Amino acid sequence: MSVPLTLLGLLEREPSHGYDLKRDYDTFFSRGKPLPFGQVYATLGRLARDGKIVIGEVEPGVGPDRKRYVITERGATEVDDWLAEPVEAEPNLQTVLFTKVVLALMLDRPAAEYLDAQRATHLRRMTELTAIKRDGNLVDTLLADHGLFHLEADLHWIDTTIARLDALRTVVRR
Repeated sequence: MSVPLTLLGLLEREPSHGYDLKRDYDTFFSRGKPLPFGQVYATLGRLARDGKIVIGEVEPGVGPDRKRYVITERGATEVDDWLAEPVEAEPNLQTVLFTKVVLALMLDRPAAEYLDAQRATHLRRMTELTAIKRDGNLVDTLLADHGLFHLEADLHWIDTTIARLDALRTVVRR
């Protein structure tokens, strides 16, 4: 997730205070990992330094003055370019799970047991995501679907790998 580009996109929607940007980011994009205020303001500082945003209205606040940030044409162009660029298809050809399976086979460890434990972990997470889909709003549902589809693909890979463990063991122990 690109925090700077996401904040720029939120600013293109409307000029906002840092607090409002954090709230919107956390509402739509963080899902369990809130964006720290320090990161919000550090990112806004870099975006201002780079000419992608400017400080608009400044209002007195209880503490420091509240600055309303406004996207510049340069920032809006960057958002346009980012949105138009397809996300890199990440085939995860070298995942931690794959590495563990190969090392387990090389070291004559119970790779099938490790894969069974991973399957159980995936199934638990799928249960959690299914509950989010059932009880959540549309944003939560779509994010849960994304996670579920990836976990389903992982489960398919786990099953396929278990079926091929003997052949893989032969290849990696040569």
